[in-house]
Amino acid sequence: MKTTLNLNDALVTQAKTLAAQQRTSLTRLIEEGLQLRLNAVPKRGAARSLPVFHGKGGLAPGLGGLSNKEMLDAADS
Repeated sequence: MKTTLNLNDALVTQAKTLAAQQRTSLTRLIEEGLQLRLNAVPKRGAARSLPVFHGKGGLAPGLGGLSNKEMLDAADS
């Protein structure tokens, strides 16, 4: 598909130089960059989960973990 883009001149110059160094076309370089960005976007409806630590240990002795003030005070000391 042909399309027209308004790109920064300095960016295009850098991209053309990189494309020449990699022996590829400017079109292919732009396609690869666009594909990388699209792959980095989280899929709609994808569940996001927080990392969970499954190791042993836990809170330092004396900390209950229910008070933010208690946790902040412990972090300061």
